[in-house]
Amino acid sequence: MAVQLLMCNSRKQCAAGRNSWLQGIALSAVVWLLAALSAFAADADHRVKIRDLTQIQGVRDNQLVGYGLAIGLKNTGDSQQTFFTVQTLANSLQRMGVQIAPGVVVVKNVAAVFVTATLPPFARPGMKIDVTVSSVGDAKSIQGGVLLLTALRATNGQVFAEAQGPLVIGGYSEGMAGNSKSVNQPTVGRIAEGATVERDAAVDLSRFRTVSLLLLNSDFTAARDIADVINKDFDKPIAVAIDSRRIDVDVAASGAPSVPILISRVQNLSIEFRSPAKVVVNERTGTIVMGGDVRLSPVSVIQGSLTINVETRHVIVEPAPHSNDKPQVVDETRTTVNDAPAQSIQLEEGANVDELIKGLHAIGATSHDIISILQAIKAAGGLEADLEVI
Repeated sequence: MAVQLLMCNSRKQCAAGRNSWLQGIALSAVVWLLAALSAFAADADHRVKIRDLTQIQGVRDNQLVGYGLAIGLKNTGDSQQTFFTVQTLANSLQRMGVQIAPGVVVVKNVAAVFVTATLPPFARPGMKIDVTVSSVGDAKSIQGGVLLLTALRATNGQVFAEAQGPLVIGGYSEGMAGNSKSVNQPTVGRIAEGATVERDAAVDLSRFRTVSLLLLNSDFTAARDIADVINKDFDKPIAVAIDSRRIDVDVAASGAPSVPILISRVQNLSIEFRSPAKVVVNERTGTIVMGGDVRLSPVSVIQGSLTINVETRHVIVEPAPHSNDKPQVVDETRTTVNDAPAQSIQLEEGANVDELIKGLHAIGATSHDIISILQAIKAAGGLEADLEVI
């Protein structure tokens, strides 16, 4: 490092020179740091950890569902016409030793609900999970209600959790008939940590002989790169790409002391990854989402606007003079055609999404026009990306 000597004639001049020198050093440090960060960012632009691209086969969530009652509503529950609510209430009271006739019960502060929850992997008895409660009858609102003890079952019919507790909803419904106001969904609520896991749903990793990594998006190149980076890190061929989505890692050959340690080591490795070029179109809402890597081949887009307007109006025809006929009403149809001149844009080789959107906006294309244009460009072979319409 070069050392700069400050020569000055007075204390004030020395102080000024020292401050200037320090400011120069600070500025140089900032410039060097920004350059280093830019270089690092350039290197790390497309480095993605394996944990963000894959999941472990056999380690997944499970969906739970149950049917129960929400009570304590303020006259906003199911009406008497919802027979299954009264039957459910009668069955619940019967288990409590109370006998009632379902046909004569009128209760407006009770609503039949479905309760759903997601059981995370490695859930153990005693864990708390969130639940969502949704009305299945004609209840106006379940605000302020309390969910009675409800068993939550998996697809195999076994009970994995029990849910109960006060409901919290993100909306409200007030007023009656035409003078009412409703915000969000007052018939859907949540109970934070409202269910307790009752059955062990954990996967026994010690029995794994092979750890299978499943790519979230099918990609042969990514599968090959993941296998290569694992083999390079362990310095032995323990991973193999089975297909475009699955990579198998041999547990015994890895020499890892346990499967969790092996998975942790593998998941923290990273590969050079670029997302595939893709355009997603929602025709219902006119929403278009494009990746920045979407490229276009040379293409010309011509858009014309032909408007045909047919107008029908009633015309009163007066009778001839000195005639006894009455005035008649006839329909007169008028057709007008407005053919606007076609507008066009031309894109050169390697044009990107930004240039396409700017050009389409320049010719006044709407979102639905752009969807049709994109489909036509794809059909013509000018869109170098997958086009998905949802």
